[in-house]
Amino acid sequence: MNGQKANAMMLTGLMFRLLPIQIILSVVGSINGIVSGFFASNYVGVEAMSAVGIYAPIHMLITSISTILVGGSVILCGKYMGKNETERMQNVFSLNLICSLLVSALFILFFLLLGLFDLTGFLTKDAAVRPLLNRYFLGQAIGVIPLMLGSAFASFLSLENKGRLTLIASLVYIVANVLLNFLFVQMLHLEAFGLALASSLGMWVFLAVQAQYFFSGKSQLRVDLRRLSWGESGEILRIGLPGAASNVYQTARGLIVNRLLEAFVGSVAISAFAASDSILRFFWSLPGGMIAVSRMMISVSVGEEDRQTLTDVMRVMFRRFLPLMACVSALIILCAEPLTRVFYRDPSEPVYMMTVWGFRILPLCMPLSIICMHFTCYGQTSGKTGLVHLLALLDGLVCVAGFTALLIRPLGMNSVYVANVLNGVVTTLVIVAYACIKQKRLPRNMEELMVIPDGFGVPESERMDLSVRSMEDVVRVSERVQSFCLDRGIDARRAALAGLAMEEMAGNIVDHGFTKDKKSHSVDVRVVHKDDDVILRIKDDCVPFDPGERAKLSDPDDLTKNIGIRMVFGIAQDVQYQNILGLNVLMVRI
Repeated sequence: MNGQKANAMMLTGLMFRLLPIQIILSVVGSINGIVSGFFASNYVGVEAMSAVGIYAPIHMLITSISTILVGGSVILCGKYMGKNETERMQNVFSLNLICSLLVSALFILFFLLLGLFDLTGFLTKDAAVRPLLNRYFLGQAIGVIPLMLGSAFASFLSLENKGRLTLIASLVYIVANVLLNFLFVQMLHLEAFGLALASSLGMWVFLAVQAQYFFSGKSQLRVDLRRLSWGESGEILRIGLPGAASNVYQTARGLIVNRLLEAFVGSVAISAFAASDSILRFFWSLPGGMIAVSRMMISVSVGEEDRQTLTDVMRVMFRRFLPLMACVSALIILCAEPLTRVFYRDPSEPVYMMTVWGFRILPLCMPLSIICMHFTCYGQTSGKTGLVHLLALLDGLVCVAGFTALLIRPLGMNSVYVANVLNGVVTTLVIVAYACIKQKRLPRNMEELMVIPDGFGVPESERMDLSVRSMEDVVRVSERVQSFCLDRGIDARRAALAGLAMEEMAGNIVDHGFTKDKKSHSVDVRVVHKDDDVILRIKDDCVPFDPGERAKLSDPDDLTKNIGIRMVFGIAQDVQYQNILGLNVLMVRI
């Protein structure tokens, strides 16, 4: 098996290993929507469901700002992780938390003013819905802080390979949310306020479970206010804003669509859309988890200037993620009526069939959205701000709101559903058109479709990828590394040292790392010739092992202790180790 194929297989395995946790992170918000919708429609009434739907764009606005901060911070941290710049990682983490708290305080004040002084008239004119919406805002004010900080902690825990803690927090949250809704809505009859209060208190539980890790002293990322540099905040916003712009536009889109539905169909249409959307958000957790995994891999790849891994991430998206999402979409369509009965059971009511058609049409846009999300993330990370802003504007506002306005008279409620599907078609065509314009021809491979600059990373002629699965492979790789160096004019001494360093470190992984568990492992080896330096990168999926720490622990009087590791540290110009997303990554510069 060649090195590129082995690297792709390792990457695919890693992405699918991280995927379940990221899906569950996305599920948290959707479970809240389903639970709130169930109690609203069954124990309060259709008007309460309308209040939930009207609040949705405001929730999207909070999510948008959180996405700006989290997206920019995680991408920056991933880059600094790829470059092993620990202090800058700590600073970005600290800035994220401080900014999240400041934004939360502003939203809390805004929600209190809306709810206490009946200022929600710009959202709805329905006299039956408005009092419920006021009380709903008051309950939601309590949960703004944990909503902002909880999403940040979830992303940072994934960077530290501690996603299981978020998994636990998510499960605890789901249980707490159901119990609190039962208490506040069904038993205490707090209606809309109880719906929001249950969600808010549940989010505090979610936050508390995650936060304990960062206060335990075990985390790599820690808050350090003494050396805080606000200069990075501008970079966080610059990177995070394009990727989150779609959410900002979706806030405006939600307000526009709600007004169109209320004017041409009635508030019952908002209830139908809120019902179908709350269930579909559960399934949206799948593409949400996919893009969360890909975002981490893309940011680290850009930091390392790893051209091969960057394109492999996109290949995994097209070959694995896209077909999987298509199957899930087909399943939703087949189950349209059973899903509708979670909220509405009487087929004679107009809201029933409006909701059914939501489940029959909206899932068609899900596979297409995965393409848009991945290219938006890649453009955000690589500085293609023009493409990112264009996709955000089309996806978040223009297509859905525009097509809805054009189709609402002939199609009524279904205009919103059809508009979402047409939106996916348009954004996919724009991605291909962008590549055609930049390349001045139809893209012939993944690199051309992504429009990766020629100067990114090192050319294929100056790197070599190999795979190690046994001790026999170790010797073969060592010989090929030495030949690679000699062919590029590296002197015989350094070429021999490069081969020896690779043999020692790869052999150590096979001897010790492969035997720690019963799983199948491989070592991804890359040798790069850049600026007259030989850079060796050894990546494996075994248990975490830092050779630098092992070298420090060695007894200087016992020259035979860890002799191979000590030799490599002695002959190398620089050695750096990181555990990135569960992978051991060793960089040796000769």
